[in-house]
Amino acid sequence: MAYYRLFYHVVWTTKNRQAILTSAVEPIVYNFIRAKAIGLGGTVFSLNGVEDHVHMVASIPPKIAVATFIGQVKGVATAHFNQQYPDKAFYWQESYGVFSFDGKRLPNVIAYVERQKEHHAQNTIIPVLERVEGDSSQPMIREYQETYLVNDEAWHQEMMLWEM
Repeated sequence: MAYYRLFYHVVWTTKNRQAILTSAVEPIVYNFIRAKAIGLGGTVFSLNGVEDHVHMVASIPPKIAVATFIGQVKGVATAHFNQQYPDKAFYWQESYGVFSFDGKRLPNVIAYVERQKEHHAQNTIIPVLERVEGDSSQPMIREYQETYLVNDEAWHQEMMLWEM
């Protein structure tokens, strides 16, 4: 077995950004996501979101492509939910955002995901970590918010450079 330390922040949305991930639905869907991620050999460090999208901080083993991992996690969550609750139609948008980072940043990214509801309520999101589609080959537009809730100023500055 290979040794690896690969960390990813993944974000994806519900189909047409429907606000379906209510407080009743969220734990059910998150359990399906977490179970499939672990079944694929991944480690889920954090899983959270708001009514129309999900953030996951995970380590994905190198034996599986990131796109395959994300597709399977999303697909299984949809299939199981729709099987258990056939009266509710639940689907994900096809697109997603994925960002790799080093282990030193892991606590910061986990903290950001854990406080998703707070960030959205207070409009303190980090825009680059919310992106789910767009032309990845082009430089990202620099977006700045004075009130990012990040404990490490160096990490904050580094994240802002990604936007350039």
